[in-house]
Amino acid sequence: MKTSAFVYPWDVNGDPAAARRIAALGVGQVTLASAYHSTRALTPRHPSHRIVTAEHAAVLYPPGERWQGRTLRPYAAGAWAPGDAFGAAAAALDAAGLEVHTWVVLAHNSRMGAGHPDTSVVNAYGDRYPWAPCIAQPATREYLVDLAAEAAVRPGARGTELESCGWYGLAHLHAHDKIGGVGLGEAAQYLMSLCFCGSCREGYTGADLDPDDLATAVRQALEPVWRGEAAPDVPLDKLLDAELLAATLEFRSSVARSLQEEAVAAVRAAAPADFQVLLHADPVPHHCGANAGVHPAHILGVADGVVVPCTGGADLLAPFAAEGVEGAVLAANFTVVSGMGGAPARLREDAARAAELGATELRLYHAGLASDADLELVRAALG
Repeated sequence: MKTSAFVYPWDVNGDPAAARRIAALGVGQVTLASAYHSTRALTPRHPSHRIVTAEHAAVLYPPGERWQGRTLRPYAAGAWAPGDAFGAAAAALDAAGLEVHTWVVLAHNSRMGAGHPDTSVVNAYGDRYPWAPCIAQPATREYLVDLAAEAAVRPGARGTELESCGWYGLAHLHAHDKIGGVGLGEAAQYLMSLCFCGSCREGYTGADLDPDDLATAVRQALEPVWRGEAAPDVPLDKLLDAELLAATLEFRSSVARSLQEEAVAAVRAAAPADFQVLLHADPVPHHCGANAGVHPAHILGVADGVVVPCTGGADLLAPFAAEGVEGAVLAANFTVVSGMGGAPARLREDAARAAELGATELRLYHAGLASDADLELVRAALG
């Protein structure tokens, strides 16, 4: 089964052995970050550093001329990935016999939220989420679509994987997160992720909803959660009126679907023939985050396939496989870093189970972050 490992440019650049070491895992492809959010990352084998701090969301190559004079634009990386860091890493990986695909993070950008607060998701209480650009805003959508095209189609890349191509919300591993004091289940996460910025308020109005009334209803629905009286697994329609719920879901799904269509179309317009376009996806449409909630039938008619989170189990593959789309890529994504909840010792068994559920490819997160012991287990599983 075709397998790709996620990699950052700083895992490769400055380490002459990195590309050969990744190829020796038994993977045929790497998914190399070209546009990424802020992070602090371990580089356990690099000869020059052990910790890389990416201070803000950035593109890992020089931004193009299309951004000249625009208010919303990507920022180049700092010292953690100078110059064309992506290009240098891609060349080394290609020389090692690895097929390079880009890894593009879209609607997750705390620098945009800090510099342009009005672009951020606003919850029903009026709190802004600076890490979450609102995808209903026209200027933000234009930025995301153009970023998708530029960051995806880098020299040497033969495909791309678009992450967070949809709604982002409350769930986010923010620096020094302290939001665990009240257990928020799936329903509460959704309600806390509903946006009430100007564009979304207009959208609700167009869906025959009064945005002020909806915000009030959301706050009222969350009261039992704050009091600890609602179980984490309470269904959404037990917190929010079913009619209101259906209307919000339809509005948000429509916005997400159109963004996905526009982003994929822009990538294909900029790409050479046979350029593969995948989305990191979750088959539950109202889910938010890196793995955007999608309608399986819709997204498999738009993109070439999906990358599905499977570390906790591969069941999320089933709704995509059930569509029976011939030739669609269903990539099962497994964390192989033990310290991040992965189970590389179980990779062979997990991959077999994923294949039973319809997986056609594997993704391994993350070749640069894993220990030597974890990588040895990966080599054994893929051998």
